[in-house]
Amino acid sequence: MQLRDLPYADPGQPDARSGIRLLYWLGKQQWGRQVMAALWGMLHLGALACLPLALGFGVQAVVDRSGGRLLLAGGLMLVLGALATVGDTMLHRVAVTNWITAAARLQQLLARKAADLGSALTRRVAAGEVVAVSTGDVEKIGWFVEAVSRFVAALVATVAVCVALIVYQPALGLVVAVGVPVLVLGVLPLLPRATRRADVQREKAGRATELAADTVAGLRVLRGIGGEELFLERYRAASQEVRAAAVRSARMWALIAAVQVALPGLLLITVVWYGVGLAQDGRISVGELVTVYGAVTFLLSPLRRFEEIAMAYSFSRPSAERAARVLSQHRTTQEPAADSVAADVVTGRAEEPSGAARSRAAAGGDLYDPVTGLLAPAGQLTLVVCGDPDAAGRLADRLGGHAPAAPADTDAPEPPGAREVGGARDADDPARSLAPEPAAAKAVPSTAGTAGAVSSDARTAGQQEAGAAPSNPTAPPANPSTTPSSPSAAPSEPTATAASEPASVLLGGVALDSLPLFTARATVLVQDKDPVLLSGTLGELLDVPASGAVSVDQALAAAQCGDVLTALAQAADDGSGDPTRATITERGRSLSGGQRQRLALARSLVTDPDVLVLDEPTSAVDSHTEARIADGLRGLRAGRTTVVFASSPLLLDRADRVVFIPDGDVVAVGTHRELLRSTPAYRAVVTRETDDELAAVGATGSATKTSALEDSA
Repeated sequence: MQLRDLPYADPGQPDARSGIRLLYWLGKQQWGRQVMAALWGMLHLGALACLPLALGFGVQAVVDRSGGRLLLAGGLMLVLGALATVGDTMLHRVAVTNWITAAARLQQLLARKAADLGSALTRRVAAGEVVAVSTGDVEKIGWFVEAVSRFVAALVATVAVCVALIVYQPALGLVVAVGVPVLVLGVLPLLPRATRRADVQREKAGRATELAADTVAGLRVLRGIGGEELFLERYRAASQEVRAAAVRSARMWALIAAVQVALPGLLLITVVWYGVGLAQDGRISVGELVTVYGAVTFLLSPLRRFEEIAMAYSFSRPSAERAARVLSQHRTTQEPAADSVAADVVTGRAEEPSGAARSRAAAGGDLYDPVTGLLAPAGQLTLVVCGDPDAAGRLADRLGGHAPAAPADTDAPEPPGAREVGGARDADDPARSLAPEPAAAKAVPSTAGTAGAVSSDARTAGQQEAGAAPSNPTAPPANPSTTPSSPSAAPSEPTATAASEPASVLLGGVALDSLPLFTARATVLVQDKDPVLLSGTLGELLDVPASGAVSVDQALAAAQCGDVLTALAQAADDGSGDPTRATITERGRSLSGGQRQRLALARSLVTDPDVLVLDEPTSAVDSHTEARIADGLRGLRAGRTTVVFASSPLLLDRADRVVFIPDGDVVAVGTHRELLRSTPAYRAVVTRETDDELAAVGATGSATKTSALEDSA
């Protein structure tokens, strides 16, 4: 594997059961190049080990006044120097390649995992930890994988030199053979403490960085409430803790460095002192003493490799544990085809699936959730009112094809939460949790008739296309009018999914979980209530995969972005007045909340997906703008399936269909005005009335208030 061949076509399936197993797996993936690096290292160290012998031979030649042997010694030193140079060059080349390729493999694995899990990943593992693993931890793991070959070469060279010294000069060779293990083991007791101190320093530095990022993100609010000094003091204290931790860590590493210099120096002094005595007694020659001295000096180089591998392992082991924790996360519903498509997209081997797969998913068009009973008919604007905003977010996740999370007290992994908003994955919402939904699906009327049979065949075909075993999810009603609008409308022939796992959302009778991940995300687009705007220009923000049916100007007009464009035009970097060239800072922090929402909505509208799911898209805009957005959204998405989670009367009154889901079940379906009259619980949610207010107002007062709401809408 050469660097020019990166990225890997397939990074493989890692052994993520533990950090040690992950390190072993990474090393095994490149064992051929590890052996090659070790051989080059042996050549390099072997040539260096022979240099003292040639040097001693030359010194003895001078003592004996032998010009021929001196010339031979010089030639031998030139050859050994050339071999050492070639070996060192190739060792460095191969070892660094091993480092980079191991890090690249791990980064591809992490990217594939993030693409597969999406925002669910940050709900299981802290976002900061994911970033740390994909940056600093990857480098430390690559360092250890690269250091293994150097360690093997150093181990072989050290053993060979010690054996050779014992054979060449037993008296001095025994001293060296006893002293080398002491040098190797002398530093090991200090490494765990040094590693712990380094971990404490990194943890405190991470906290300080997080505090600084939070302060910058909320700078406007801090200035408004006069809290700058408070947060400044907090950051100053956190910074001092980082400084103190860094000093403690530096002291330990300084001690290790001192030991690394002192112990080899003591061994060298012992060998010279003992060797000089032997030379004075005539037991060894001057050339032999020089040879042994040179060999001991040479051993300092491979001994440093022993310390390097110990340090690399001490740093890489916790990093590998963190990486294994991320890579061990899995989707609740494992669909082989979906996983393979996600891997292909990450590695760049897959094109966007053809329109045939998407058309099969959209066949029939109705979006149906068998868990809650929610039905969004094809081509209509459906508003969903939930009593709990978090429940609305979870339901929006499900409509995007994401199964609910496993209970917290089990070892079952969580389902994917990755969502694409305008072509960019929204994996930065750790606040939202995927609480378990009811396990059993809601009963559904079996009035689909022939259409139901067609949907079943389409489902089976779609699952076989995805490589998954055909299942039998509950099919939605063929006719929207047959959906029960209240709990009293019981189905005639109920069916349900297995109680062990919630049923998948169906689109046109096809289970979204059975589709390849890329196809599902391209078909159903979910915009979160707090969408992320990536840094860049406005033109780059709106340059997303799209059908081409909706232009950027149409989307911006429907989202009422006129004032945003004016502000951006004034801030254009090149002074051209072109808003598309204006820079948007990270997460859109230079914009207000309403401006961010409207730009995110425009981005979603440009994409023009088959099904668009919006979670509170206008919560941060004023009522006049909200009314115009409602009209623009209805006009631009005419004939397209759109689901909006909101409780604003301005949006609700423009919906084709309103579904009320107060406690996880559909209890009422109709228009906004119909539900105001017929469903007091719905009216309480929309008007923000409390139970006491409802009781105090009474039926007459409620009717009057309902009439007023209808007139204002």
